[in-house]
Amino acid sequence: MSVLGSVADTRTVPPLARKPVFAIAGVVGAILLATSWNYGYFGDELYFLSAGKYHLSLGYADQPWLLPLLAEAIDTVFPGSLVALRMPSMILVVLGVVVTALIAREFGGGKRAQVLACGAYAISPAFLGSGHTLATATVDQFAWTLVIWLVVRWVRLRQDRLLLVAGIVTAIDLQAKFLIAFLWVALAAAVLVTGPRKLLSRPALWASGAIAVAVTVPTLIWQASHGWPYLRAQEFVGGQAELLGGRLTFVPLSVLFAGALVGAFLVCHGVWQLVRSAELAQYRFLGWTIVLLTAVFLIVGGKYYYVYGFYGVAFAASAVRIERGGTARWWRWVPSWPVYALSALLAIVMSLPVFPKSAVNEFSFVSIRSIGWPELADTVVQSYQDLSPTARTDSVVLTQMAWQASALEYYAENELPDVYSPQGGYWYFGAPGENVDTMLFVGHTASPMRKYFADIQKLRTVSLDRNVLSINQGVSVWLCENPLVNPSRMWKELQGW
Repeated sequence: MSVLGSVADTRTVPPLARKPVFAIAGVVGAILLATSWNYGYFGDELYFLSAGKYHLSLGYADQPWLLPLLAEAIDTVFPGSLVALRMPSMILVVLGVVVTALIAREFGGGKRAQVLACGAYAISPAFLGSGHTLATATVDQFAWTLVIWLVVRWVRLRQDRLLLVAGIVTAIDLQAKFLIAFLWVALAAAVLVTGPRKLLSRPALWASGAIAVAVTVPTLIWQASHGWPYLRAQEFVGGQAELLGGRLTFVPLSVLFAGALVGAFLVCHGVWQLVRSAELAQYRFLGWTIVLLTAVFLIVGGKYYYVYGFYGVAFAASAVRIERGGTARWWRWVPSWPVYALSALLAIVMSLPVFPKSAVNEFSFVSIRSIGWPELADTVVQSYQDLSPTARTDSVVLTQMAWQASALEYYAENELPDVYSPQGGYWYFGAPGENVDTMLFVGHTASPMRKYFADIQKLRTVSLDRNVLSINQGVSVWLCENPLVNPSRMWKELQGW
């Protein structure tokens, strides 16, 4: 074991290649802006809007409070604007491009290394996709990249204010997603083994940790008072991961979404350099942090995108080695402009809504979940209006998915009775009352309701162009009458993740 980097590194770093780096960042921003309006709200975005507008809280079952509050604030100022809602994500991805270049610069990389690194970040499907929608992962990925840059810079300069800034960034990120706590634990373990151990003795580090914890206490209190539902949500995350192949596909998918061709090579090469390169020995703790956290996420059944926050530092480490002539002959063609251009084209096609709705396929994860929400709301409203005045009196709407409930609250405000869903965080927004006699159930099938109601009939089905692929295609509205069990019992049994 060694204590590397025990004193400040007095070397100067190359200047930031401002023109090419800012140009790449600008192009990314322009592409994200140009595609931000296409299709419609992603399901999670509707959930944020509904949670922020109708259910604002210090905590939620599946996340902290930041994204719902932000979504509500943006929609209040710019009602119904997809572009405005997605602007924070666009900005974070653009800034991520620049910060990746700054990491390469801290590693001693000149103009070519900085351009190669931030170029790989810019054309990664992971970041182009996250820049298209407002998502907790977008905030988290940028926060990891920024914190890593601040720590890398601290290793060279030993300026403790950098650690305080890292603590503030962490505190903000913890209000969007709790995952960054794993980064700090793994980083501390790696530093303890490989150095620089002085990092762990800095009062500024512990002060920044205290700041992050203090800011997060209200959300933790909410979680504790509701029985820690976030931990239950992780069971659902594990189930989703299994649908994608689980542990067998974790690493392949992580590499693939770093970027076809360029990103995939650079992320693997970069991790190897961080672990093995003598030139980056004082940053070896970062390589082992990546290895350790990847192993942890594999063991606990995490999702492949949990490691996206490491892409920037891996790209930077690889790019610096490439600049110094460290590419093997058999893959020297990878860091070339034609390959970058081809990778960029593939990333845009994979990640952004650049095709008409009729061309969307089952691999378009975001797109098929962004189409048909207004049509769903219209279908439910029409079904409700078809009911007799008596049936409307004690009726409610129950949706199979939380996204469906979000869409109804957002698009059909004041046109429907109370809307509920037993899925995810929506279960905690409230339960139907005890006097419910009539329920409109929204789902592909009425099977979940047959044990709770004696009479069920289909009223309407969402009508979309038959060539359009959407999770709303074929969703029906079912009239459920004559309840067989107490509504509170039904609600408890329906709770699901």
